[in-house]
Amino acid sequence: MLQKKLISVFMLCLIMIAVTACGGGANPASTGNAAGNQTATAANSGNTGAGGNAANGEEGSAEAGPGSITLDQPVTVEFWHAMSGHLEEVLQQLADEFHNQNPNITVKLVAQGSYDDLSQKLMAAAKAKTSPTMSQAYSNWQTEYVANDLIEDLTTYINDAKVGLSAEDQADIVQAFRDDNTWDEKLYGVPFNKSTEVLYYNQDYLDQFKLAVPTTWDEVKTAAAKLTTGINGKKVVGIGFENSVSGNLATYVKQAGGEYVTDGGQVAFHSPEGEKALGYLYDLIVTTKTGRLAGEDGYMSDPFGRGDVAMYIGSSAGTSFVGSAVNGKFKWSTAPLPKDKAAASPFQGTNVIVFQSAVPEQKLAAWEFGKFLISKESTIQWAKETGYVPVRGSALEDGAWMDFIAEHPEQKAASQQFDSAFGEPHLDGYNQLRTDVSKQIDEVLHGQKSFKEGLASAEQAALDSLKP
Repeated sequence: MLQKKLISVFMLCLIMIAVTACGGGANPASTGNAAGNQTATAANSGNTGAGGNAANGEEGSAEAGPGSITLDQPVTVEFWHAMSGHLEEVLQQLADEFHNQNPNITVKLVAQGSYDDLSQKLMAAAKAKTSPTMSQAYSNWQTEYVANDLIEDLTTYINDAKVGLSAEDQADIVQAFRDDNTWDEKLYGVPFNKSTEVLYYNQDYLDQFKLAVPTTWDEVKTAAAKLTTGINGKKVVGIGFENSVSGNLATYVKQAGGEYVTDGGQVAFHSPEGEKALGYLYDLIVTTKTGRLAGEDGYMSDPFGRGDVAMYIGSSAGTSFVGSAVNGKFKWSTAPLPKDKAAASPFQGTNVIVFQSAVPEQKLAAWEFGKFLISKESTIQWAKETGYVPVRGSALEDGAWMDFIAEHPEQKAASQQFDSAFGEPHLDGYNQLRTDVSKQIDEVLHGQKSFKEGLASAEQAALDSLKP
C-alpha cells in the first residue's frame, strides 16, 4: 500500500540523514523546498520580528501563528499545476494580478503535464524532499498526503485574526468544497477548479421530436429511444457518455437512492440500488444501443458537435469545447443531471495545497495566493473564463456572474446543483479503488460481462483496494 511504502521511504531517509549528520557529511540544503528556498532564506535572515525562525535563535513563526509572520522581503512560491492552453493563460493572469497587489510575493507557475503526471511528480518530489511550495491536488491525493504529514494544516491560517477569513467568508465557500478539504475537522486545502456533470442537449433535435429536456432516468430512456434514429438522413444515437463514466458509478448509485462507499470504508454499492444503477447504463449502452460511449473520439464534445448524439452527460468544464465543436450549427444548452429517486451531482476538480517542507514565509505567501483564488472576484473571473464553477455562494448572486449567465445560459446548470453536490470519501486506498472498480465497470459497458457479474467483481476489487 502507498502509505506503507512512503513511511518506509521516510524512515530510510531519516536513518540516512542521521548517519550523514554523525559523519559530518553533505550539505543539507538539498532537503528543503527546491524552488524559492534561496529567495525565502534570504528574506528570513533579515526577519527579526515575532515571525522570526530558528535561524534567528527563536522558536519559529509557526508557534506564534501565521499572522505574526512578516512578508517585508521578496518571497517566491512555486506552484505546480496541470493546466494547459487557455486555462494556463487565465491562471497566469491571476498570478500576475496577485503579484501586482502583493509586490513582495512572486508565484512561479510550473506546468507538470497531465493530472497523472502531476500526481506522479508530486510523490517523487516528496520522496526526494524537493516538493514545491504549493500545488493542485485531488482530494484522494490529499488523503495520502495528510496521512504522511506532507501538506500543511491550514486551519490556523483560515482562523487567524490577521490573515484568515471571517466566519461569514468561511461559510460563503460552498459546503461540499469545504468538506472536500477537511480531514478530522482540519482544513488541508482550498477549492480551485471545480466542475460537475451536466446534461448537454441538442435543442433542434428535441424540438423535431417535440421532446422536453429530460429530468429523470425514465425520461432519458424515452427520449433516447425516440432520438436514436435517422434524422434528416443522419444516424443519431440518443445519449452519449464519456469513457470515464465507468469511474462515476457512485453518481448513479446515489441517484438510485443507494450508497457507494461510506465514509467509514464500507463498500455498499453491491445492492439493489447498485444493480439498478449499473443496469440502467447497461440497458442504454449495451442492450438497446440508444446510448454510446465516446470510444475513440476520446470525449463526447466532438460527436455532439457533429450531431452524432442528441444528448450527452459530461463535465460542465467542457462547455467551451462544445461551443467550438458545434460552431453555430444548431442550438444547444445544458441542464442539471437527470435523477431517479434522488438528485446527486458529483463535484470534481482539484484543490490548492501547501507543502510542509516550505519555510514559514513561503507557506504564508502560498496561503495568501490561495485566499486570493477563492475571493469572490477571482472565482468569478476564473469561472467566466474557463467553464468551472464559482466556489462561493455569494458569487452566484453577484451582478457580474448573473450578467454572464444571462449571456451564456449553458453555464447555469452546474451552479444549480450545489444542493445535491457530493464528493469522495477521504479513505486510504480510495484512489486505487476508483481505478480498480472502473476496470470492472468498463467490461460491463463493453458487453464483456453482465451488469450483475460486473457489480460483484467490482465489489471485490473495491474491498481489495481498501485492505490495510
